[in-house]
Amino acid sequence: MSELSRQLDLMLRGVVEVIQRAELESKLTRSLKENRPLRVKAGFDPTAPDLHLGHTVLIHKLKHFQELGHHVIFLIGDFTGMIGDPTGQSETRVALSKEKVLENATTYERQIFKILDPAKTQVEFNSRWMSTMTADALIHLSAQYSVARMLERDDFRKRYAEQKPISIHEFMYPLVQGYDSVALKSDIELGGTDQKFNLLVGRDLQRGYGQEPQVVMTMPLLEGTDGVKKMSKSVGNYIALEDAPNDMYGKLMSISDSLMFRYYELLTTEDMAGVKAAHPMEAKQTLASLIVARYHGEEAGREARVAFQQKFQEREFPSEPDARVILTLADLQQGQAISLVELVAKTGLVPSKSEARRLIIQGGLEVDEQKQLDAKAVIPIVAGHTYRLKVGRRKFAVVELKK
Repeated sequence: MSELSRQLDLMLRGVVEVIQRAELESKLTRSLKENRPLRVKAGFDPTAPDLHLGHTVLIHKLKHFQELGHHVIFLIGDFTGMIGDPTGQSETRVALSKEKVLENATTYERQIFKILDPAKTQVEFNSRWMSTMTADALIHLSAQYSVARMLERDDFRKRYAEQKPISIHEFMYPLVQGYDSVALKSDIELGGTDQKFNLLVGRDLQRGYGQEPQVVMTMPLLEGTDGVKKMSKSVGNYIALEDAPNDMYGKLMSISDSLMFRYYELLTTEDMAGVKAAHPMEAKQTLASLIVARYHGEEAGREARVAFQQKFQEREFPSEPDARVILTLADLQQGQAISLVELVAKTGLVPSKSEARRLIIQGGLEVDEQKQLDAKAVIPIVAGHTYRLKVGRRKFAVVELKK
């Protein structure tokens, strides 16, 4: 594999969209030829004091670039944070005070270096160039974009159609974020899929200021522990970077198997083929240990795993469950997995597959002490393995898989 292909493989892991792929390859080819690292930027507004795993999707992607030898810029939007990102908002956000923004920014610096190498990370604050910008320069910046272009944004367009107020300073947000790319001369900017409009403004402004436009790379929004909504403190489905080790471990063990694979892809550099080949319980415990270790140290990761296993072993499971089922490969039609719905139905503890599906969706199934919420999930066949099922509140079953 060529160095170009090797770097592209890691750069594109988990990425939703690249604008433009040909430009990325051209920039990277030139970078390798000239031995000049690419300047890679991601911005974060310090609107809350703590980061959660959802925020780290971008930080991990920055880490990938760092590992490949490129120049990483972690931009703290202390100026844009006082404006408030209008993305996805149905009304004007309440602006934060400068003091609160700076207080939050201090905690960000402490937390990001649990992932990034501080010696190889350029931390910037966009107030450095925005707070000294003259009125002439601000007018020149504002002239780069039209109101019509701003109203192409879904949130602005909807609010305008519904005759909801749009403050002039909200139009400044994407302009300032875009100008950050001009000030930092970024080659690549990373952002969530919801930031696409703002990221593209950066490309346009760089052209207007005579720079080569940055490549835009969008990353997915990480689902929270419920597996449905974007990870958010307000929703309560978040895992904070500064959660206690045992709490963090337990929250990670509560996620579904399908979400586990997504966390592996976006939050680690583990080989996905190896992850998918492992038993789900083992894979999930490894994921939880890795993430706890990253934010609290190797010893904390080991101790959290031991504590969870002890708790798991001590939880009550009847010596004589309501059902015992032995399944063979013949029963499974020589497949490699069985659906959760079929597995529950085979215990006989529910009257039908449709009832099994309803039970799973409503959170009434645990397999090996882990709640299962995905009615489309499958269980791998591991000969000789025994699965312990809790069906509803008081029904228990043991399912053993044999050749």
